[in-house]
Amino acid sequence: MTAPASQRGGNPTGPLLLDTHVWIWMMEGNEQRLGPRLIDRVESAGRRGEVLIHPMSVWEVGTLVRKGRLALARPAVDWVEEALGLPGIFLLGLSPRSALQGALLDSNRLTDPVDRMLVAAARLEGATLVTADDRILDFAEGGAVQVLAAR
Repeated sequence: MTAPASQRGGNPTGPLLLDTHVWIWMMEGNEQRLGPRLIDRVESAGRRGEVLIHPMSVWEVGTLVRKGRLALARPAVDWVEEALGLPGIFLLGLSPRSALQGALLDSNRLTDPVDRMLVAAARLEGATLVTADDRILDFAEGGAVQVLAAR
């Protein structure tokens, strides 16, 4: 499978896979971190039913809450259920193929296993990964995955 070209600011079509921090920022109304153009793009994808959340992002939200690095106004379980219940948002499955492709990605360039899982899922789904993570954005420079910078 050939990975789509990277893009830092173009106009992606098709599904958007939100990195965990972008998902949190969207749900928490943290517009100053995202900007109105990015919010419009995500909302447009939502109207098309093409906003994807990876199961590892759900795990990451729980981990951040447990470690005290993320404070939510309600219990994490309720927050996740509400966030995944919004129209146009879909939770991806964790397929063996996606897990294996994530494991086989270059761990010298992309050290975080969750980042590798997100990149692999975006590639397999033909989705644009929306992230502010410089490591993922740098990794995408070679065309490894289509990205949209959340800045």
